Amino acid sequence: MSDNNPQTEFDSPWKQILQLYFEEFMQFFFPQAHAEIDWTQQPEFLDQELQQVVRDAELGKRLADKLVKIYRLGGDEAWVLVHLEIQSQSEFDFSERMFTYNYRIYDRYKRPVASLAVLGDERTNWRPNQFGYELFGCMVNFQFPVIKLIDYQQRQSELEASRNPLATVVMAHLAAVQTRTDRLERKQQKLSLVRKLYQQGFEREDVLNLLAFVDWILTLPQDLEREFLSEVEQLEAEQRMQYVTSFERSGIRLGLLEGIELGLELKFGAESLSLMSEISLLSDIEQLRAIKEGIKTAGTIAELRQIYQSPANET
Repeated sequence: MSDNNPQTEFDSPWKQILQLYFEEFMQFFFPQAHAEIDWTQQPEFLDQELQQVVRDAELGKRLADKLVKIYRLGGDEAWVLVHLEIQSQSEFDFSERMFTYNYRIYDRYKRPVASLAVLGDERTNWRPNQFGYELFGCMVNFQFPVIKLIDYQQRQSELEASRNPLATVVMAHLAAVQTRTDRLERKQQKLSLVRKLYQQGFEREDVLNLLAFVDWILTLPQDLEREFLSEVEQLEAEQRMQYVTSFERSGIRLGLLEGIELGLELKFGAESLSLMSEISLLSDIEQLRAIKEGIKTAGTIAELRQIYQSPANET
């Protein structure tokens, strides 16, 4: 995987993790809220609805935003909403934007909305958690919980001992931040994370999901990537397990899905992103490549659909 872009891409891999491990995410970062949610009822991700809210607010696209419909244990409300944001860099009007999202979501659904933020930047003192103002006796005071990922740098042993998949996610994020300008050190930390994954005894699906996140966020130049994969093969031989082929395919697949999502929005607009719920179910790498290339020539969404819905392409 090439690494020509000096800015590590955080939003898309976090978005994927939120979708796969929402319950574990809440348990890891917001345990009090986790304890109040009825997990016997499946959370519902309202991605398209959030995009409409964002567009109405003229605030631009935020890749790592999530809006989730959940049910509370013994609550008066049948269901409520959780608005999540992973913010990888400081932003002067972040608190105001969180407030705007919160009240626009409430205005749309007339349900309580909890806005929660995870801050993945490197600025120790940037911890926005409230927005408000007062005028003529009228007061607005909006406060929201924040998690600062760099705080976990002092809790490395706790992360390594945790069985929650989000511990690996946090370690990978911190490694990406710390090795932004040192790709050799990044390769070593990436290999260390993979070794820990193999030794922790996660289910195979979890290992592959977390390997894909590690691979996506800890990008390496091609020469170091080849060295890394060779060392992973040696590690697998020692551990008598084989993930590397699936690991590579997972990374390629997620990269293609990211490219397809970006291509869809640029060419057909935000409404076309509804296709991703169909396309993300596809596992054939060549089929995904065909879709990505097809975006360039397709004149309509219906034409693009023919690429993966025609009998010749069904797998």
